[in-house]
Amino acid sequence: MVKELLENFVPQDHIGWLILIAILISFCVSSTSFPAIINVAKSKNLMDFSGGRSSHSGSVPNLGGIGIYLGIVVTLTTIGAVLDTKILLLILGGVTLLFFLGLKDDILILSPRKKFTGQLLAAGLLILFTNTRIASLSGILEIYIMPYWVSVMFTLFVYILIINAFNLIDGIDGLAGTLALMAVVAFAYVFYRYRDISMVVLAASIIGALVPFLFLNFSTRNKMFLGDTGSMILGFLIAVLAIRFINTSELSSNALYSNSSPILVLAFLFFPLLDTLRIFFIRLVIHKKSPFVADRNHLHHRFLFLGFSHRQTTAIIVVTNCILIGITFMFKNWDINWQLAILLVSGTILYSLYFLYNWLKGGRKTLGA
Repeated sequence: MVKELLENFVPQDHIGWLILIAILISFCVSSTSFPAIINVAKSKNLMDFSGGRSSHSGSVPNLGGIGIYLGIVVTLTTIGAVLDTKILLLILGGVTLLFFLGLKDDILILSPRKKFTGQLLAAGLLILFTNTRIASLSGILEIYIMPYWVSVMFTLFVYILIINAFNLIDGIDGLAGTLALMAVVAFAYVFYRYRDISMVVLAASIIGALVPFLFLNFSTRNKMFLGDTGSMILGFLIAVLAIRFINTSELSSNALYSNSSPILVLAFLFFPLLDTLRIFFIRLVIHKKSPFVADRNHLHHRFLFLGFSHRQTTAIIVVTNCILIGITFMFKNWDINWQLAILLVSGTILYSLYFLYNWLKGGRKTLGA
């Protein structure tokens, strides 16, 4: 009977139930695992201690990525049987590889070279075995179909960029997790429009795992951090969603977002990418040091210096990025180069408001003196 049900099951006819079940399973697994993870972290002293460039006080467990990993993996292995098993298994393989690399880094510290190698391997497996890659830029700067190896190398670059962008912005309470949640919800929407059930369920499993984590991340009593485990997993999965979305949109000129998918991806991930490129410029060009040497030059640190709390900073950044996404959707049918120009101009203006605020605040102080 079960075999007959599975053989006759059509996921597209039950997408609402699949989303709900995926969120519930992931939420339940993650929320029930977090207390145990916190207890183990405290008993084994696996904590993130304040000091140096840290923006928090006291000691906090930094193994939140374990609960997120468990929620996503259990969800995909239970529901995945009726979906695109091949790509989900490869995604789980890549996530598991990054999970163990991140876990080792959170506990013992791992060299950047080993993390970079693991990221390349996880991304390379998906690209080669599923051929899910960015084959063109949809006419951005008149770039259309790219040669195969150029496409593969560019897709690998995008994976590494997104993974490390989420790793770098994980500096204050809720920022990386809330930005990830915002991006995943946006991807869930566009994949729902495409009826790509496997990706919608993947997005739902991430949402279900992130919600209980964010509750703890914002908490003052049982606080928990993502750690490198969580930030790398989230960055990798969001990169998977981004590249799959662009790839799906490129397959047909009649696809709903065929003329805007790269721009929408940039909008969904604008702040992590902007802050990462900004930080790399400051470290390489201005300070003449390795881009992987930690400092307090991130935009969220600038907000903290102005007196904003962690929650206020996260809210301002996420709301700003949501506004940018809304603007991008408004112009999604325009010429793609105009879309890019509007995105860059509006994004620059929105994220420059901080500097304007800082300048006005400084000016008022000077006048008051």
